[in-house]
Amino acid sequence: MNMSEKYKLIRLTTVDGSLADLLKGQLRYLSSEFEVVGVADDSGRLVQVAEREGVRTVAVPMRREISLSSDVGSLILLIRLFRKEKPYIVHANTPKASLLSMVAAWLVGVPHRIYTVTGLRFETAHGLFRWVLKTMERITCACATKVIPEGDGVAATLRRERITRKPLRKILNGNINGVDLGFFDRLPDVEMRAREIVDGASDIFSFVFVGRLVRDKGIDELVQAFVEVHAAYPRTRLLLVGTFEERLDPVSPRTRRWIEGHPAIRAVGYQRDVRPYMAASDVLVLPSYREGFPNVVLQAGAMGLPCIVTDINGCNEAIVDGVNGRIVPKQDADALFDAMKELVENRESLAKMAGVAREMIASRYAQPDVWKATLEMYKNL
Repeated sequence: MNMSEKYKLIRLTTVDGSLADLLKGQLRYLSSEFEVVGVADDSGRLVQVAEREGVRTVAVPMRREISLSSDVGSLILLIRLFRKEKPYIVHANTPKASLLSMVAAWLVGVPHRIYTVTGLRFETAHGLFRWVLKTMERITCACATKVIPEGDGVAATLRRERITRKPLRKILNGNINGVDLGFFDRLPDVEMRAREIVDGASDIFSFVFVGRLVRDKGIDELVQAFVEVHAAYPRTRLLLVGTFEERLDPVSPRTRRWIEGHPAIRAVGYQRDVRPYMAASDVLVLPSYREGFPNVVLQAGAMGLPCIVTDINGCNEAIVDGVNGRIVPKQDADALFDAMKELVENRESLAKMAGVAREMIASRYAQPDVWKATLEMYKNL
């Protein structure tokens, strides 16, 4: 690839929040070599992306859920956009944006169509809906010229389910953007805000969850396990950082009642800065049913937090069981209870895990290394 002139690179996610959060800093880095354009559905954060990253952004309405009429409209808009912009590379992640943009870029004849496969929704679906989701993945991969799995687990699933026969190679050690080690650290202002969250109760053992409060994030199992842990160890609490979703995969009514009524469960909603909540906690718990390569586990590790995760893609690549956290079977509240109870009881083991957590993440997922490897991937097209 001749880099004497700037080629146009369009990066897409379905919603602007993903463009803002999942690719933070990367678009600015890439703009030194490419004319970068960010594309997503605009909920008000595209302006933030443009200003922070120093790139141009374009709003294209897209919906996360399947909606034939809306999706066809989005596809037409993307075709028009690509014809106008004439990009050299279209690179997408998040399922809906990837499907629509790969089809549109294929129809227009964009030379390089890159699909980064993150979480695979069909893994937790059943019946006809599972078939629909797998078919969407097959179409996306077929239209792409390059398929990048976010981690080894995603690659294995794509091969096992016969989604694509294209070569599959992750970037560096996996994950789409790496972790900002300078930001995710126990800085003085972060520690001060963490003390405000603790509010004098520094002897309470705190578990923290960061993410959407939905069923397939394992919230039902997490709350059930924590209620049992708290019954045995009253000086424990659970911080839930994230928002409920009523339409897509809501938690059970019983779980919702526990969250709203249990004195040791504190749901704080969406937080732009999750660091104080991690700094105020002892362990991060992510009992998800499926992931691509979860950023929150890398962020928690950078903050020196051991993690309890499920044995799924990404999680079992970032966490080594018994070294920087624990790995339990998914959808198993009893196993989750045992792991949470073990870390409450065994503070020496907890301290050892915390002592190695940051270095294990820093050595494999530092953001500059991921950005450099991504740029090299583009240059080698």
